[in-house]
Amino acid sequence: MKYVLLLLVGITSVISPAFASPTDDVLGIWLNSSGKGKIQVYKENGKYYGKIVWLREPLTEKGQLKVDINNPNASLKTKPLVGSIILRDFEFIDGEWTNGRIYDPENGKDYKCYMRFKDANTLNVRGYIGISMIGRTEVWTRTKL
Repeated sequence: MKYVLLLLVGITSVISPAFASPTDDVLGIWLNSSGKGKIQVYKENGKYYGKIVWLREPLTEKGQLKVDINNPNASLKTKPLVGSIILRDFEFIDGEWTNGRIYDPENGKDYKCYMRFKDANTLNVRGYIGISMIGRTEVWTRTKL
């Protein structure tokens, strides 16, 4: 009986990680490829979002907080960039976060997007127009705030 119990515990410890859900592995803080910003990926109502939580240069030359001046929505042009949501509505499907949108505050444009891991601390983020072949991939690195 003792050996059966030990065997079951051993098998469970080996099999459990294989069935662990990787869906939330993307949660955390990511440094974008330019090193200019950090984005916190979080989950809300079953979908994944990302907001800017740090900027290397958060102030303008005049010493004011940088705002979303390129936003096509006039009412959002005065909103500070830190705190802005730039990733929206991602779902985890077949090993990647997909069906989402990414907003680029440098040009004020919104793109279709998917994200997938290169490795545990490196995330490929691909924004595109229409089909994924027409787009750009950024490599984000897991970091701390």
